[in-house]
Amino acid sequence: MIIYQSNKDQFLKNLISNEIHEIIEATYIKKTGRKVAKNELRSWQESMRFMGAVIGDQDIPSDVGVSIEYSIPQTSKRIDFVITGQNQNKDDQVVIIELKQWESAELTDKDAVVKTRFQHGLVETSHPSYQAWSYSELLNQLNETVYSENIHLAPCAYLHNYIEDNVIKNSFYQPYIEKAPVFLKGKEEKEKLKFFIKNLIRYGDKSNLMLRIENGKIKPSKSLADCLAKMIGGNSEFIMLDEQKLVYETAIKLANQSTPTNKNVLIVQGGPGTGKSVVAVNLLVNLIQQHRLLAQYITKNAAPRAVYEAKLTGSMKKTAISNLFTGSGSFHSLEANTFDVLIVDEAHRLNEKSGIFKNIGENQVKEIIKSSKLSIFFVDEDQRVSFSDIGSSQEIEKWAEINGATVHHMVLESQFRCNGSDGYLAWLDDVLGIRETANKSLNSSEYDFRVLSTPTELKELIFEKNKINNKARIVAGYCWNWISKADKSLFDINFPEHNFTMQWNLDTDGSLWIQAPNSVSEIGCIHTCQGLEVDYIGVIIGSDLIVRNGEVLTNPSARAKTDKSISGYKKLMKESPELATKRVDSIIRNTYRTLMTRGMKGCYIFCTDPETNTYFEDRLKTRN
Repeated sequence: MIIYQSNKDQFLKNLISNEIHEIIEATYIKKTGRKVAKNELRSWQESMRFMGAVIGDQDIPSDVGVSIEYSIPQTSKRIDFVITGQNQNKDDQVVIIELKQWESAELTDKDAVVKTRFQHGLVETSHPSYQAWSYSELLNQLNETVYSENIHLAPCAYLHNYIEDNVIKNSFYQPYIEKAPVFLKGKEEKEKLKFFIKNLIRYGDKSNLMLRIENGKIKPSKSLADCLAKMIGGNSEFIMLDEQKLVYETAIKLANQSTPTNKNVLIVQGGPGTGKSVVAVNLLVNLIQQHRLLAQYITKNAAPRAVYEAKLTGSMKKTAISNLFTGSGSFHSLEANTFDVLIVDEAHRLNEKSGIFKNIGENQVKEIIKSSKLSIFFVDEDQRVSFSDIGSSQEIEKWAEINGATVHHMVLESQFRCNGSDGYLAWLDDVLGIRETANKSLNSSEYDFRVLSTPTELKELIFEKNKINNKARIVAGYCWNWISKADKSLFDINFPEHNFTMQWNLDTDGSLWIQAPNSVSEIGCIHTCQGLEVDYIGVIIGSDLIVRNGEVLTNPSARAKTDKSISGYKKLMKESPELATKRVDSIIRNTYRTLMTRGMKGCYIFCTDPETNTYFEDRLKTRN
């Protein structure tokens, strides 16, 4: 998506008439359905004035392309300003400019990280050169048109209010400044930026370059599991953007500082698709290979570990894989500070006790913190989907204090799944009644979300999508008993009126269901897909979540008898009905939120309750 696109001449006319920021605002609202914050509007108004003074240079061709606020595919990131044309060899050339209003910054000792003042105070953030370079690199990786048609990308940053003070241009950041030069306030700096652009773009845009990029084929989405072996081998498979880079560098610093007498706990909050697992695995590889620290990756859910092991089999010994990736129930008997770093992914799924019968140890959070000098917990409390899930910031903070560990908090916000649509996540929270948001409507251009009239239509659509690359699956709420466990001839999920019959995937190797070649013919559940992703997910919403007169309601009695995730609900209802109702309501809503965010490119749903299906259809038609 491009918010503003024209050529140099028209851009300057819009600027002189003082309407450029109004045009950008109107187009942004039209294309996204969202309002523009006042500070962002002022930022556009000021920065465009400075860019006008730069590209107004007579040696910059009048027909170069100018694009503003270009959304990078599959992410929620936007490139501020893009100039397109041809270089001296008449090859296609793109100049990417990251614009900043900053007036001051401070050095840090973290790679590519500075401190600067935002609305709520002084915070750490990516160096502008790193940000510009990483956006350019990501675009080059994602867009097949850029890659295959030899389109040259040249990133830079322009801090037009910033006076040189040996911080932004400090030699510490030189590796990134060399990749993306940074230009500051003043006539001399402005002339340097002009020269940078003029040296790269000698001729105008003859082929609507940004439209070609915008409409270009997007390369198949990388999944963490598919890239795992290369990452373990030391290859950089994912470009870490903005807050991902900040979390990563903070964790590296804490790892090198932590000792038995200086224990640390890092809590990283992040919703579905914010890159928690990518950062976690990158950390694991770096800590072991570069810093020679003893580290492990922990996830309570067996499915991700099984998939990772399958992907690494053949390139690593089974014992080596087990030493890297482990479950959450093996730390109760360890000595204190056995590990330098323990990285806990999906930490919201941690349990109190371990073992099949949940009778071993005291508390998994406590045992992990005790066993390591630094414990890193990646948490999304809205993905707690079982009565036994105890992972929360409050629980982690409690045990950190008891163990004498200093707690650090960070957040991952930007969306890299669901086609990079932050709007879809906010809309989904509103639709499911998890929390009220301003996103009453869903922009269909951001994410492929559809409501199907029958389960058969859903099945046919997912089967068709799966032909592309075996990355489409059907999942369902746990409202159907696992009757095929005892009799393989029976079907667990059956809609006779639609001639629809399928079985649960809970048989042997259920943890590998999401990647098995023929598993599209089986229906997955929360336990075999949480922490993993596909390109397209089909979700059957059972009668445990229904809508009556526009109100989303949950019905725990509709859950299958074979479902263990709400085990203990009836007992708690006798002891504390209000607490039991609140917890089970949250679990059911969280389950569907998690299921409906497994798809990187699309989510298709069918609701067994007609009124609920109509509700989702109506919410798709809603306009903000």
